Amino acid sequence: MKALSEQLSELSIRSKKTEDVIAAAEEKNRAKLETQRANLTTSISAGTAKATARASAAKDSAQAKWNDTRASVDQRFAELRADADHRHVERDIAKAERHAEKAEQDAVDAIDLALYVLDQAEYAVVDAAIARADADDLAAGN
Repeated sequence: MKALSEQLSELSIRSKKTEDVIAAAEEKNRAKLETQRANLTTSISAGTAKATARASAAKDSAQAKWNDTRASVDQRFAELRADADHRHVERDIAKAERHAEKAEQDAVDAIDLALYVLDQAEYAVVDAAIARADADDLAAGN
């Protein structure tokens, strides 16, 4: 298992990449966005494979709950991607505008979810640090 500091560093790097994607979207750099989408698809697949590997090694109920949560989130984002792919084939301007607005709202919702998950992750890190300090204090007292 990676150290919390390594995981937070990776999260920081990924956050920067997300900022770059948003900048490309604002610049309407389609080629860069399509390349990034392909990279994200690969990254998501790797993350899913990694989560699946970890899930097969773990047998406790907490891991099962995390797997259910991941599966639910993965399914929702798969639906969003499928909707987006479907929208790409439509050419009607009014429909395209409605779909663009829906896609933008989906992005806002995904960012809100990411921020919520980041808050939960930060809480878990703080909780783990406090638990470690408590364990160290108990060990020092014995």
